[in-house]
Amino acid sequence: MKRLIVITCLMLVVLINGCATVPMASLADDEKAKSFMVDAGKSNIYVYRNEIIGGAITMPVTLDGKVVGKTGPKTYIKLTVMPGYHEIASITENTSKLDINTKAGSNYFIWQEVKFGTWTAKSELHIVSEEEGRAGVNECKLIAPDI
Repeated sequence: MKRLIVITCLMLVVLINGCATVPMASLADDEKAKSFMVDAGKSNIYVYRNEIIGGAITMPVTLDGKVVGKTGPKTYIKLTVMPGYHEIASITENTSKLDINTKAGSNYFIWQEVKFGTWTAKSELHIVSEEEGRAGVNECKLIAPDI
């Protein structure tokens, strides 16, 4: 009986946490992105997913309607953009969208929260403070963007 309980618990952990893989950037690129330096005349948008919930699911992220990458657990995407209005979306069982007006020389941080869905994971995007965003990004590893 104990063995059955242990096996059942292990299976639940695998199902909940899983192991989605996404293409990772180099350690040097990760370190550079975590310096939070902004190119002249540009803005940075960091989309991070610092949770392990829904770990078996990758979550596509779009910038202005174009897929720029897929996050996995404990990963982030750094997007360098021209200042102005941009739409960030997270496509899961639902589509969560945020409009953001960036200014040159600034960093913006978006937390991709994972939620339980009916058939697969859902997500919700939140703009967070620079302090909270830097801490969240520092918990994660940079993925290689699709752009």
